[in-house]
Amino acid sequence: MTKFKMAFVALALVVSAGAARADLEQYKDYTVSDSVWSITTIKVDANMDDAYLEGIKKTWIASSQVQKDLGHIEDFKVFRSDMPASGDFNLMLVIKYKNDEMLAPNKARYEAFMAKWGAERQKETQEIAQKNYPGMRKITGEYEMREITLK
Repeated sequence: MTKFKMAFVALALVVSAGAARADLEQYKDYTVSDSVWSITTIKVDANMDDAYLEGIKKTWIASSQVQKDLGHIEDFKVFRSDMPASGDFNLMLVIKYKNDEMLAPNKARYEAFMAKWGAERQKETQEIAQKNYPGMRKITGEYEMREITLK
């Protein structure tokens, strides 16, 4: 390789490295939310969407509503893809927590939830999940995400 080509390659590397360097600074150029979103991605098998939704209505949605009523979570959502056969997942279960503290185990919150949810509903939820869910879906990922707000 000639000296000219070597100099050109070196210059190209320096220019591309400079372009990749980030100039943003947290709190100055963007903020990160205190809130945390817990996201579970799920691949529901073909033709099982409605049956799976019926199951989570009695389990995940019902228990999430109890947690929201108790103030343990801020909100929860179910998202379903309009193109269910594409990608690694076609359904998302999303829970919004106020902050990290609300993610941590807490005996008082657990006892308050169980008092409202009840042992019988807990048993029914476990039976539905163990009996039905393995044949309907596969959990493909679990994430904890924060909102980024650029200034």
